[in-house]
Amino acid sequence: MTTPDVPSSAGEPLAQRQVALIDLLDRLLSGGVVLTGDVVLSIADIDLVRISLRALIVSISAQNPSPWAETMPPGGDDGG
Repeated sequence: MTTPDVPSSAGEPLAQRQVALIDLLDRLLSGGVVLTGDVVLSIADIDLVRISLRALIVSISAQNPSPWAETMPPGGDDGG
């Protein structure tokens, strides 16, 4: 038994569509991804260490230089 090929619509859930990994990464990085997590180290139900982790992952365009890029003077960094 065969099913007819139906073009996928944009509103169709990802679970019912095949998406290449590179396409998924491209979509995520073009808009940005925020990852958050918490790590708790405890012994005998006593919290000893609590760490909150947050990361922002985005793609950077060559047209938009990083605000943290170091700028070197034309003569070099030793001033002479």
